[in-house]
Amino acid sequence: MSRPYFHQFEDRFPPPAPPLPPHRATAWHLMAGLTIGLGVWYICWRWSVSLNPDAIVFSVAVAAAETLSFAGTLLFFHDIWDENDTPTTPPPDNRADLGLEGDGPIRVDLFITTFDEEAALVAPSLEATRALRIPTGVTLSLHLLDDGNRAEFAALADRFGARYHTRHGNRGFKAGNLKNALFATRGDFIIICDADTRILPGFVEHTLGYFRDPRVAWVQTPHWFYDIPPGESWRAWLTRKFGARARVAAPLMAWLTGRERVGEDPFLANPGLFFDVVQRRRNRNHASFCCGAGSIHRREALFDCALKRQGDQMRELLKSGGAGRGAASDPLSAPAPASALLARTEVEPFRFHVSEDIHTSILQHADGWRSVYHPQAETRMLSPWSMRAWKTQQLKYAGGTFDIILRANPLWRSGMGWRIRLHYAATFWSYLSVLWIPVLLLAPVFSLLTGIAPVAAYSAEFFLHILPILITNELALILACKGHDIHSGRILSLGLLPLRYQALGQVLRGRRVAFPPTPKTPARLQGLRHALPNLLLLGVMAAAGLWGIAGYMTGQSGQTVPFLVVNLFWLMLNANAVNRAVLAALWQPPEMASERMA
Repeated sequence: MSRPYFHQFEDRFPPPAPPLPPHRATAWHLMAGLTIGLGVWYICWRWSVSLNPDAIVFSVAVAAAETLSFAGTLLFFHDIWDENDTPTTPPPDNRADLGLEGDGPIRVDLFITTFDEEAALVAPSLEATRALRIPTGVTLSLHLLDDGNRAEFAALADRFGARYHTRHGNRGFKAGNLKNALFATRGDFIIICDADTRILPGFVEHTLGYFRDPRVAWVQTPHWFYDIPPGESWRAWLTRKFGARARVAAPLMAWLTGRERVGEDPFLANPGLFFDVVQRRRNRNHASFCCGAGSIHRREALFDCALKRQGDQMRELLKSGGAGRGAASDPLSAPAPASALLARTEVEPFRFHVSEDIHTSILQHADGWRSVYHPQAETRMLSPWSMRAWKTQQLKYAGGTFDIILRANPLWRSGMGWRIRLHYAATFWSYLSVLWIPVLLLAPVFSLLTGIAPVAAYSAEFFLHILPILITNELALILACKGHDIHSGRILSLGLLPLRYQALGQVLRGRRVAFPPTPKTPARLQGLRHALPNLLLLGVMAAAGLWGIAGYMTGQSGQTVPFLVVNLFWLMLNANAVNRAVLAALWQPPEMASERMA
């Protein structure tokens, strides 16, 4: 039997996560301030001077999209403005240190959730728990939560000394699986791990001390993928494909693609920017949200929030007469109607939702609970290794977020501070950009096909206004993001547009967002069917580019050199982002590509 693919990465462990140096933070704030000032100057100029009167609808549409994108920049800058890690504290000595009543040890339950994953993937996650360092005065119980109800996994749990939990049906999916185990256990704190989560030895001793603050509901640690494909140097790839003479083209290929290696992180799965920059800096306002795996939760907070939501549901049913005729205004004074109400409401420690983690975070933040982000990775996880896995993951993220925006928007919830609201607004704004990003995506296509510009003229005044903000914004992000890839977000916002429209359409039609777990195994070449919308867009872009060049060469369109250069450059940037999904669909694990060639 062959070893699982991820065994080749067993020697990879997360690097340190140092804070942003003070001098770099000062430079970032300076460049961010310049970007904001220049952005306001540019937007004012766009609306007051630069609109094209000969194509006012097109010009206004592009200016509006630019304005909305600039609003997203302002929200993002608020999101990542400053880094203020919560001071680490030593593990507790007793229950009183964590605000717990009673005597005895502090009880911690470690949940590993699984549904359809293979035993070969789950067994290493169970094995990793044996190396955990448990502080004095703390007891840890291991639990395997199998929503697939498989005898093989019951035996696996017994082998590692874990308690096995299963249930009939999968109502609520992962959230329902967690609820089933929560009602069968009594730990004061719960660690949540996915099937592929390899917990590191210091997790408990490094996170439990944060709960000395009785207002802390959960601690989130970074997701760190230890199997992200490292790719192959252009020199080695060209030599392997075309022979030794072809390797002289390696510098040219690196320059043309902007990437030093072929096949490196094909699905842009590296979460370093999100965790080490966005989540870490939200922590200054205790606004980092739960991301599921790699988190530890206070049981009291989970049930406090869940019971409050149940009470709200009961009150709504009473107002609408949902308890039946003769229901009293106070359900506690009328046993029969109260029983009917309880039967129609349900305690959900984690919300039954495709994005149960962020949805539960919203409710707990609104109830006044705090979160803490622990900056150092304390687990190792697996990234998507197939187009199907990537698509499944991205559809869940987008569908869950759109559903929350439309049906559980935290911006309108009472009890949540305005700073936390702005942090959630930044997340939602990035997804809502599907409403205006297409305008910026297709504007150069329209211009090259029609010869119509979205500005009055590509004059020196235009470049004087747009170039400074582009330069300062780029410098600001380089300074702020600590060496993480600053282009992946833009690439995903364009490359994922078809998927995000699919998710938005499902939510608007009232269809339930699917809960399938992200596949954790490599897949052979699956064809380009997953990237057909992106291929069609690339075809349209290529046609527009050729049409624009032909029109300029023949003098038929009346285009100027600045017009052609600006729109072709804009078009190529967009095409590079859209093409990312196509490259991901074509990618294969190296060993599978070798087998295919053989």
